[in-house]
Amino acid sequence: MTTCHMKRGIFICGLILLAGCATVPAQRMVTCADAPSAPIETSADGRTASTLLDVLTYNIEGLPWPARTGRGPYLQEIGERLAAFRAQGQAPDIIVFQEVFSRAATRAVESTGYRSLVAGPSRRSRQARNIDGSLPGRRRMLRGEVGGNLLSGGLAIATDYPIIANKYRPFAQGSCAGLDCLSNKGVLFGQVVIPGVPETIDIFTTHMQAQRASGVPKERHLEAHARQTRELSEFVSATGNRTTPTIAAGDFNLRGADARQYHFNRKFPVDNVHRFCIEQPGECEVLEDWPHEEQWRRVQNMQLFTSGDIVTVRPVRAEGMFDGGPSGPVLSDHNGFRVTYRLSWPTSAAAPSLCPPGAR
Repeated sequence: MTTCHMKRGIFICGLILLAGCATVPAQRMVTCADAPSAPIETSADGRTASTLLDVLTYNIEGLPWPARTGRGPYLQEIGERLAAFRAQGQAPDIIVFQEVFSRAATRAVESTGYRSLVAGPSRRSRQARNIDGSLPGRRRMLRGEVGGNLLSGGLAIATDYPIIANKYRPFAQGSCAGLDCLSNKGVLFGQVVIPGVPETIDIFTTHMQAQRASGVPKERHLEAHARQTRELSEFVSATGNRTTPTIAAGDFNLRGADARQYHFNRKFPVDNVHRFCIEQPGECEVLEDWPHEEQWRRVQNMQLFTSGDIVTVRPVRAEGMFDGGPSGPVLSDHNGFRVTYRLSWPTSAAAPSLCPPGAR
């Protein structure tokens, strides 16, 4: 065995030893009675009501040893800074996290103090069977394709609003390639109620198949990403409600990958915040440096959105977070991507109680 293969073997064995220590954040839920109200504005003509919704997607690089070392202090600071922003009334309304793998990452997410928190898939969440056959090329056990998941999906949704329904789905067996197979990657859904808004908001987050970082040839990780794209689209269609506003945010691993972009846009034809803000500069303020006209092709972390039958969703501000600017230092190998949306609806649309009967 070569020295390179020995190092990879030690790496995999180290993760196997830690698999029993894998954890996901504990679920908690604010009651409908205790949920905060959103500040609602009415237009000058009295016909339209609106409020702002602030959403952050953040891959916190919560990988355990031996994949990463020394992450504990950075993860602790992430949790502390988000908790401080929340205490000051300056935090995002909703945060979707990726790579919440280690105990330190779980503690960081839980310490933010958000009153509703859901997570999944876990390491043991059951995957659907493989119906697509083998990926191109050969299986590479020393690149992570060991036939079992050692880590959870690393996904979480946090908010102070009620999450009245939540669900997750791991990607199917055979829908991962290389080192990505060590994690039970998938999709997480939360149905959020914002008091005063006449529709619920469907929130989805995911962390999709890596490219070169997966350690396997392109044809193999490309096919895995294509399978995950199809499964993501199917899960959103089956779980969400096409008549209500939807925001999908996460690490889609599409940067610089034309074949992935083409397939993803065909299977998941929704509005992209980067693209909207570039094409509609009068409607969306951009507070970070976007050097490219097609910035949506140069990023991993994205937010996608659609309006509902009653509530219209429009991005009004996009900015980085924990990127070395005013929001704080760089604390992960990804910057946070924060988007403020304006939710608007006719004042004639009453806002009934959207919490389930008997919820308190």
